[in-house]
Amino acid sequence: MDESTPVALLSGVAIGVVLTLGVLLLWRYARGSRELGSDEEHATYRTLHLASQAAENLRGGLDADEVSRAARHLRSLLGCEILAIADSGGGIVIDGPGEPVREFAASVAARISEGGRTQVVPVPNDSRRDVAYAIAAPIVADGVVAGTIIAFAKTRRAPLIRATGEVAAWVSAQLRLGELDASRAALAEAELRGLRAQISPHFIYNALTAIASFITTDPREARELVLEFADFTRYSFRRQGDFTTLAEELRSIHSYLRLERARFGDRLQVTLQIAPETLSTVIPFLSLQPLVENSVRHGLESMERGGRITISACDAGRDVQITVEDDGAGIDPEAVAELLAGQGDGDHIGLRNVDSRLRQLYGDEYALVVETNIGAGTLVRLLVPQSQPLHDLGPAPSRAGAAPSRPDPAGRPAARAPS
Repeated sequence: MDESTPVALLSGVAIGVVLTLGVLLLWRYARGSRELGSDEEHATYRTLHLASQAAENLRGGLDADEVSRAARHLRSLLGCEILAIADSGGGIVIDGPGEPVREFAASVAARISEGGRTQVVPVPNDSRRDVAYAIAAPIVADGVVAGTIIAFAKTRRAPLIRATGEVAAWVSAQLRLGELDASRAALAEAELRGLRAQISPHFIYNALTAIASFITTDPREARELVLEFADFTRYSFRRQGDFTTLAEELRSIHSYLRLERARFGDRLQVTLQIAPETLSTVIPFLSLQPLVENSVRHGLESMERGGRITISACDAGRDVQITVEDDGAGIDPEAVAELLAGQGDGDHIGLRNVDSRLRQLYGDEYALVVETNIGAGTLVRLLVPQSQPLHDLGPAPSRAGAAPSRPDPAGRPAARAPS
């Protein structure tokens, strides 16, 4: 056999293997491309991804530290050489090699602030850094120019001009959403202050009067009541944290009811039906105590015979259901509906504030449900999600199963805040 024959065979096999591998790689690449989508789908995903990343850094306003990161994402989105974001106070954030154009960018931002419309401005020779044009668009908030987006490019392109205007409008929307988030947080804090103010005058006067009545007749009881009063006020007026656990709130309610029983004596009976697995549930701070106080003040205080308050908590699938029920005087259902709709008097401000906070935090489906009627007592039902990643105070035990629905033997209509 010719010595060149084995060499030729080996060479042929090697070439065949290389060609086979090449075909396989091309096939897998083509298949991967189809699985990942078309070029248009890739472009859509990239645009949405960049916009999402920029949005996270714009909610704090144009003067926030995170704006520089937003500028980087918006520059990638527009595909320009340099991007500048100017606020109304004269501050400028630049992404890209833009230091030579900083002073020019400030003058363009001032021009846009006065004119209030998109402009294309040639970059002077002494400020150029491989760019020839500045496309500037106003960022408008509440009808006032709050800042400017300036995209620097080598050429004057109509698509970039339109895109810069759209990005400026999108940034305006993010600023409005940021203001809305801040307003909601301020409203929630105001409502929490309102609940604390409600606790302060009425309850404190009655508690101190009850304590004073025991000082001479039962000093030991008076001392215990002072300690309960200290625990209750320390919890109610704490300054940190908008959330607590059901166990902590119940501990405060125990102190509150201990003080109220000093006034009511045996006229006030309390029953707790708390599933142990619900004790670690995260709930809004002061969301349960005002409901118990509402039962005492408006349900039982006017009843000569007094009455019973039943507090229960149980698993309800993805939620925990908490109820506060009394067998007291009851409320006109129409008056409750008006109250939860933001109308009516301020006699039940705690009820309304708790309802408002629950809906702001979790959505309208978590509004309070109030079952009541004149002479039939009152049951207030609230739900809180079992899983609250943003609010958790610590790991909670897993819970499963749903609580059965409970019929209302008193035939009380239910009132719910309107969506």
